[in-house]
Amino acid sequence: MTTQRTLGDFVWSRPDPSLTFVRDLGLVLGGSMLIVLGAKLSVPFVPVPLTFQGFAVVLVGAALGSRLGAFAAMAYLIEGLAGLPVFALPGAGPGYFLGPTGWTAGYLFSFPIAAWVVGALAEQGWDRRYLTTILALAAGQAVILAGGFIWLSWFVGSRGAFLTGVVPFLFGDVLKSALAALALPAAWRLVGRRAGQTDRP
Repeated sequence: MTTQRTLGDFVWSRPDPSLTFVRDLGLVLGGSMLIVLGAKLSVPFVPVPLTFQGFAVVLVGAALGSRLGAFAAMAYLIEGLAGLPVFALPGAGPGYFLGPTGWTAGYLFSFPIAAWVVGALAEQGWDRRYLTTILALAAGQAVILAGGFIWLSWFVGSRGAFLTGVVPFLFGDVLKSALAALALPAAWRLVGRRAGQTDRP
């Protein structure tokens, strides 16, 4: 299969080979900061808070591609493990995954996988049409929900994990994916016009 350029490639074109590492590092760190921002944006929700954390993860994957998207999600986790206050709930460091906030670990550990999945689909052009963009983002969101479900099942059983760790998030994930599916193809049209590319959507 032919790998296509990502939005990140257009926003920050690949420089001289000697500077590629710097460019990739900048995109990875920038992507991790976007995930931090998503984690800090939340809407009160019952029984769990609705944040834009997972949404940011799949957007980063779509924008940066599979490799850099996964690295950005891993950088985000490393920042949190190092003690930086990057997570949605109060706390940081290794204890965040073990204490009262430990129920979120399954979602967090799935972030690099979700970013990789969405990035791989974006590299095949899935982020350039509305329907395929929804499917790509939904695949990433499904990976995150699956990670949370599997982790929670160890503590509250599969039924409890589904009712508390999946159902409350479904509507929000669908809504956010639908909105992003409008934005991503529009962004491609914009960069396509600016770059004068012939492979525009």
